[in-house]
Amino acid sequence: MTPKILSLLGMARRAGKISSGESQVEAFLKKQKGSLLIIAEDSPGSITKYTQWADDLHIPVMICSTKQELGTAVGLSPRALILIMDDGFAKAIIRLGDTPENERV
Repeated sequence: MTPKILSLLGMARRAGKISSGESQVEAFLKKQKGSLLIIAEDSPGSITKYTQWADDLHIPVMICSTKQELGTAVGLSPRALILIMDDGFAKAIIRLGDTPENERV
């Protein structure tokens, strides 16, 4: 994950436009809300569970980085899931995605 993406994640958190952690992300997915779901590579259970759910809701999924890196980017403890709630931040992060295989739309 590029430093620009990590910086955007931090900005999105400060703007109140993210949800992180399994319980928060699950609550928003049940409400069918969200613009981009980012899942840590080192969380295979989350990849299996949430990728299909997001696909059913037509929410793009990006699998990248580690739990530690995602947590640090948003200024929290390690996080396996981050749901971007804002379309602008989501589009910017997708556009900056470092490699095509990290992105599943």
